[in-house]
Amino acid sequence: MKPFVPGAVLGLAEEPRKGQGGERAALSDAEAARLACTGDEEAFRMLFERHAPAVRRFAGNVLRDPADAEEATQETFVRAHARLRHLKDEARVRGWLLGIARIVALDMLAERRGNGRSAVPEAAPGEVIDLDRTPENTLLDAEAERMLFDELSRLSPERRAALVLRLDQHLGYGEIAGVMGWTLQKVKNEIHRARLQMRERLLRYLRGGP
Repeated sequence: MKPFVPGAVLGLAEEPRKGQGGERAALSDAEAARLACTGDEEAFRMLFERHAPAVRRFAGNVLRDPADAEEATQETFVRAHARLRHLKDEARVRGWLLGIARIVALDMLAERRGNGRSAVPEAAPGEVIDLDRTPENTLLDAEAERMLFDELSRLSPERRAALVLRLDQHLGYGEIAGVMGWTLQKVKNEIHRARLQMRERLLRYLRGGP
């Protein structure tokens, strides 16, 4: 199989042959993954277009930097393309991709520290990929929203990744365990602790405290 070239998926590749678009769009993740394993580049392109937004969103919430999130997304799909034959459950493509994205993001955070950069840079308003609205992250104003993301940044990278997978990607605890490489109990413990940590800061804010 040829190495995956991200540019080929971002509009530089040959367009699908006439008559294939609708038929291909109906393919499930499992079917597309099986075809991609045989070297079908159009099938892999479909997986990229279907799952790149979720991967980019996850990377953005972990890395807090749009440029790094884009780079992490490209690297995730490069690695995924090279490892397609190692995908054990073809029906769980998104979880598998997010697992690769997690490793890529943590590698990038480690590289930041090695280069003397902040592990979580300050992002300009509107640049950070917002979490979906839930009872725990629905905020009343821009100041509260900035405070939420500041507190998210205070979580350890691994705990932050687990919480984002739960709140933003809406993965079940079992799926998160697979992505993170943790036991189910550890997933529950880490997400519970992350929620408590963030709730404490939110309550202080709502009560007018520092």
